[in-house]
Amino acid sequence: MTVVEETVEIAAPAEDAVPAELPDRPRRIGGPTRSGVLSLCGAAASGLCVAVLLFGQLAPFSGQLGFFVTAYLAFLAIYAVLTGLEEDGQAVRDRVMTVVLWTAAAALFTALALVVGFTAWRGREALPHGNFFTQDMQAAGPLDPLTHGGIAHAMLGTLIMITIALAITVPLGLACAVYLNQIPGRFSRFVRTIVEAMTALPSIVAGLMVYATWILMLGMQKSGLAAGFAISVMMLPIVIRAADVVLRLVPGTLTEAAEALGAPRWRTVWHVVLPTARSGLATAVILGTARGIGETSPVLLTAGFTAALNADPTNGPMISLPLAVFNFVRSPEPTMIARGFGAAAVLMALVLVLFAIARIIGGRGPGHQSGRQARRAARASRRDVARFDELHAPTLSLLDPEPVTGEND
Repeated sequence: MTVVEETVEIAAPAEDAVPAELPDRPRRIGGPTRSGVLSLCGAAASGLCVAVLLFGQLAPFSGQLGFFVTAYLAFLAIYAVLTGLEEDGQAVRDRVMTVVLWTAAAALFTALALVVGFTAWRGREALPHGNFFTQDMQAAGPLDPLTHGGIAHAMLGTLIMITIALAITVPLGLACAVYLNQIPGRFSRFVRTIVEAMTALPSIVAGLMVYATWILMLGMQKSGLAAGFAISVMMLPIVIRAADVVLRLVPGTLTEAAEALGAPRWRTVWHVVLPTARSGLATAVILGTARGIGETSPVLLTAGFTAALNADPTNGPMISLPLAVFNFVRSPEPTMIARGFGAAAVLMALVLVLFAIARIIGGRGPGHQSGRQARRAARASRRDVARFDELHAPTLSLLDPEPVTGEND
């Protein structure tokens, strides 16, 4: 009897034990769901079937472009209906617009990939040859093989012209953008209107302006310097407008805090406004460079044409990569066409290199530090801590009492 009672007493607490609580699992708010993926796939298949029926059975439609447009519109309509079976109107509009934006992004990326891939594929015959990058076309003709001649003269000409244009455009463009942002008034509005009008200026007009003033009126010869002037005219309004927009995004509280501490306007701009907008200003320079580096007609009017290498921008004609591509692809010879596409591939690579350099110089946006910037800030903080410790360290003063010793003199 005693053994039974003890067994009951031991088993009783196990019956009253509280079950362990399950771990909390966060609810998934965004991202694809099973029903959403099924609706998307079903709408895509249904849109394709509708286009097949309309273009093959029900209606006398024809054409590949019309087929894809019809299929896409049917896909959007069916996807909106399927989404409306589970969601409200606001969610349906959100889902449909998300699909439209993703489609636009995919179309742009596909077009970019096709352009780059087609150019590189057509220029694959010329790019493997080393002489293509080290020789000019002075001793090579249209019938010569790809082992003779190259685009060294066009590469050097493009680098010299864009360097001259950047040396003119960057300081003038950033200074004008700072003026428009920091000194509002009637004249600044007039300047902004002129800048906006110059963005629509045809490139041939810029070339004609430099040709008329620099070559006809002043009597100078065609050169890379004149082409740099014409390219800078095309780049300047792009840089000013983009930099003006970026400077407007700088919080006004930063400039107000700097001026409240007693900093003059120029120091506030130099040490607060420009460093804060450095990443956006680098993007503005990139946009202007991309506009100027691909110009052809201003270069043809102001720099002329040459097949020889010329490193002096002030003397003699000079050629750029876009102008070389234009002349190469006009030839009916396959080797010249291959050189043209190879030069276009080199031009795209050059733009990519300039873009990478500008991004490195521009750094990241405000509030985001790279690894090098974080290490430099940590070193500066350690130096400040050491300097503060030296300032607050106990030192011997003439007013301090002499230490008491246990010996009598």
